[in-house]
Amino acid sequence: MSHDAAPNLDFAGTTPYEDYVQADVLTHLQHPLSDDPGEMVFLVTTQVMELWFTVIVHEWETAAGALREDDLPVALAALKRSTYELESLNASWEPLAHLTPAQFNSYRSALGEGSGFQSAMYRRLEFLLGEKSASMLVPHRGAPRVHAELEKALQEPSLYDEVLRLLARRGMAVPSAVLDRDLSQRYEPSAEIEEVWAAVYGGADQDTELVRLGEALTDVGELVWRWRNDHLVATRRAMGSKSGTGGSAGVAWLEKRARKNVFPELWTARSHV
Repeated sequence: MSHDAAPNLDFAGTTPYEDYVQADVLTHLQHPLSDDPGEMVFLVTTQVMELWFTVIVHEWETAAGALREDDLPVALAALKRSTYELESLNASWEPLAHLTPAQFNSYRSALGEGSGFQSAMYRRLEFLLGEKSASMLVPHRGAPRVHAELEKALQEPSLYDEVLRLLARRGMAVPSAVLDRDLSQRYEPSAEIEEVWAAVYGGADQDTELVRLGEALTDVGELVWRWRNDHLVATRRAMGSKSGTGGSAGVAWLEKRARKNVFPELWTARSHV
């Protein structure tokens, strides 16, 4: 066939592109509730964030499953992909990062009791990071499928739990109290795990699989920290220290979150290498 042949434009039904991407569905999911033209930006940006949450959860579940099977190449590839996705997620703040209080107020009432902390997919993302909390299932009691997915995620090992189990199988001194912990509870830092990471990083060979795993997790942790800080700064600009949507504590709650590191011992161990 000639390379300069015209593309096929005549399809019996919808286009193959539409069938695959569902673009018509995606581009008709926006239903602004105010007359303010800026609300469309807020709505689409928030929906884009939900899509990034979805793919990042997929990557981390892939990585967790691979770690369970001792398949580090597949786990590392998924973690690496997730760093690019986290960078794109973080860039999603840009359209909202410069809202004045008056601009945000012009459609804030359209949110009603809505708030980002009610996002089920973001909650699954946090659970995979070890930030477990049974109380965060409460807002989803009225949505059985979503509630069941979150309940399952609450009880399953987090990404970090699978990392620590792999380290134990590799002969590292991971205490049984960590390996046998209640998985539905928030992960708490451990001095023994700090020593494990210090030992991983203290070796003469800095290109081991475990060092590469530690660095991949550190990249993820840094980008999660940047996400939380970008959220904090955007909220500060838009609404100062007023209480957040949905009755949340707003900036005060975000400040508390921004101070926390995920995979905590990976950061503190560096002081001991």
